[in-house]
Amino acid sequence: MGNQAVPLNYIPILIFIVIALGFGLVSLLAGWVVRPHRPYPAKLAPYESGSPLFSDARIQFPMRYYVIAMLFVIFDIEVVYLFPWAVSYRKLGLLGLLEMAFFIGVLVVGFWYAWKKGALEWD
Repeated sequence: MGNQAVPLNYIPILIFIVIALGFGLVSLLAGWVVRPHRPYPAKLAPYESGSPLFSDARIQFPMRYYVIAMLFVIFDIEVVYLFPWAVSYRKLGLLGLLEMAFFIGVLVVGFWYAWKKGALEWD
């Protein structure tokens, strides 16, 4: 630290924040000035993938869709935890093995529960 006051150490961070905000504001202002301002009715109409609307978009999806999506997220997160665990397995020892077995056990119980509740039926 030396004999400098602590707030003086934050001046480079403050300068960086000011430059970042300035760059963002200048970019938005430049886009607003340069873009064309000629909307026409077809451009203002709502669309989905360029197709005209033919019905209400608020329909009910099957509950199974949400369960499958949640299972995907859960097992995707499991891989995020398994990879670092596998890399440092030797350092973790038996305690690390037991913790990962508990983690996978909780996921298996949740999967079994979803299966028994009928959320994973594939008819």
